[in-house]
Amino acid sequence: MARRYDCDDATDRATGLREAAAAVRRGELVVLPTDTVYGIGADAFSAEAVGDLLAAKGRGRNMPSPVLIGSPNTLHGLVTDFSETAWDLVDAFWPGGLTLVARHQPSLAWDLGDTRGTVAIRMPLHPVAIELLTEFGPMAVSSGNLTGHPAPETCDAAQEMLGDSVSVYLDGGPTSGNVPSSIVDVSGEVPVLLRAGVIDAEELRKVVPHLKVAS
Repeated sequence: MARRYDCDDATDRATGLREAAAAVRRGELVVLPTDTVYGIGADAFSAEAVGDLLAAKGRGRNMPSPVLIGSPNTLHGLVTDFSETAWDLVDAFWPGGLTLVARHQPSLAWDLGDTRGTVAIRMPLHPVAIELLTEFGPMAVSSGNLTGHPAPETCDAAQEMLGDSVSVYLDGGPTSGNVPSSIVDVSGEVPVLLRAGVIDAEELRKVVPHLKVAS
């Protein structure tokens, strides 16, 4: 039976964050609010847990899970060949709605799906998410919906779709909207906008004028 916690209540929030972190450590799934939509999360370093996350969404390995982190400093242990341009984007838009695709450290023992040596990584602008990520560490987090359905803006919507496949639901109230993060690939010499989301190309080009847009 899934447990749900009201993060607008200080006591329930503290209990929920503690229970969510413990659930992720056990290899279970949790739902958490982010600054874009509700996400379903798992231990990024547990291949079985990430597999369960993809299965809960009805998603294949060809659509690997992004990773959320609680601090830009965490990047140092996760990515390699991270350019000054990439750091400029981090400085300008994190925490917030920008996902960066970078080359991950080859020594990392994780399996997020068919990533081809890269990882999509973001620091969200939501206090509940930040607290959980600070408590636990990097998590594989994807939008908390069944594949093909709208991304949930409320905990109710996520729970209706995911049910008891998730152990803990953290209810942080409605999100600001269902527009996803923008995705920029910084794994090559020139940054490429793969998906325009809450941050458009014009805004990104104020920081990286040479940004390309994927066709």
